[in-house]
Amino acid sequence: MNKAIQDKLLALMREGRDRAESTDWFRVALGLFYLAALMTDETIDFRKVDRAFNRFIYHTLGRGHTITSVLQYMSGAKVMPTVESARFMDAFQRHCPEVPVASIPFLLELNLGVAKNLSGLAPAGPLADWIARRKGEAPAAGA
Repeated sequence: MNKAIQDKLLALMREGRDRAESTDWFRVALGLFYLAALMTDETIDFRKVDRAFNRFIYHTLGRGHTITSVLQYMSGAKVMPTVESARFMDAFQRHCPEVPVASIPFLLELNLGVAKNLSGLAPAGPLADWIARRKGEAPAAGA
């Protein structure tokens, strides 16, 4: 979590129409950066990474918010207005090109897989349905 990424996330957050939307956009974008960072062959020091993310989240949103709460938020139905928002997708693509918009369904599916491993429950609901639809659309978009 470097200063350049933090600035991009804050710029994206400022594009939200109100406090609630800005907070939701920040959570999703930050969570996507976190999940994308897991895609490496290098050994990850989760304590160090989580500490950096948590410090930034605390300074941005305040008490009670952590990377764990962000990832939990991203695995539920409350994330749907953000992932279905064309405005969010456009802003995310402009501010955060390091995480391709096309990778969002995969990253959210990865997050649901972790939640499944922790809870033992198969992913179901609006987000799982959204991911399935996007995966079905992927071949058509590339044709």
